Amino acid sequence: MNQLVEFVSAYGKAGLEILLLAAVIYYLLLLFRGTRGAAVFTGFIIVLLVVTAVTHFFHLDVINWILSRFLAFLALAVLVIFQPELRRALAEVGSQQFFGSIRQRQELIDLLVETARSLAQKRCGALVALEREIGFRGVIESGVAVGAKATPELLTTIFFPNTPLHDGGVVLRGDTVAAAACIFPLSTRPGLSMELGMRHRAALGLTEETDAVVIVVSEERGDIAVAHRGDLTTGLDANGLRAVLLATLQPGERRHWLIRSVRRLVQTLRVGETTETNS
Repeated sequence: MNQLVEFVSAYGKAGLEILLLAAVIYYLLLLFRGTRGAAVFTGFIIVLLVVTAVTHFFHLDVINWILSRFLAFLALAVLVIFQPELRRALAEVGSQQFFGSIRQRQELIDLLVETARSLAQKRCGALVALEREIGFRGVIESGVAVGAKATPELLTTIFFPNTPLHDGGVVLRGDTVAAAACIFPLSTRPGLSMELGMRHRAALGLTEETDAVVIVVSEERGDIAVAHRGDLTTGLDANGLRAVLLATLQPGERRHWLIRSVRRLVQTLRVGETTETNS
C-alpha cells in the first residue's frame, strides 16, 4: 500500500500534466483542421522540430541558444498568426446551437434551396449568411433590422433588383431574417481569382472570421456558391447546394467533449448558485 501511495505521489502529477497537454494539443488539432491556419500550423511545427533536431544532433550551440530565446516570443507569434482560429475557439465555448432539430434543419435547407434556385433562374444576385454558433453583431447592425420569418417569397423580394434592400447581404438567425442590406467584410486573402466578384469576396471574408455558412447567387452567371470556413464551393445547382448544406449544417453532437464538459460545469455552478439564492 505504501508503495502504491509513493508511486502515485511520484508519477501522479506527471501523468496529470501529460493528460492535460494531450487534451490541449488534441483540441488545437481539431480547431485548426480544415482551416486556413492548418497548413501554417503544420509547417510551423515541422520547421521547429527539424531545426531543433539538427541543432542538437550537430551540437550547434549558438543556434540552439537563439532558439531557446525565440521560444519566449512563441506565444505572441501564435496570437498574431492564428488570431481568427483562436477567436473562433473562444467563441465556441459559450456559443449556442441555432439548428436544434433535424426537422428544423431540413426545413431551413429546403427554404434556402428553393430561394437560391428561384434567384438563379431570374439572374438575381444574392448573398445570404446563416449565423451559427459565432455571432457577428457588428455585421447585423450595419444593415436594416427585419425580424421576420424567412420565406422564399420574402428573400426573393429582398434581392429583386432596384428594391431598397437588395444591396448587401441578408443574415438569417435560425429561420428568421435578422437583417438585410448588411455589409460583410471583404476577404483580403492573396491569390484569389480575379473572376470572383464582390459578393464572393464578402462571403469568404465573413467565413474567414466566423463559422457562418454563406450562400452566393451570381448575377452574371446565374450559378450558386457556398462559403464556409474560408473555403468557397462554386458552380452548384439546386441539388449540389442541398448536398453541401446537408454536409455542413450538422447537429451539435460533433462539438468537442472539452467544450461540452466546461459548459456542463458552468451550468451546474449556475444551478447551485440559484438554489442557494432561493433558499
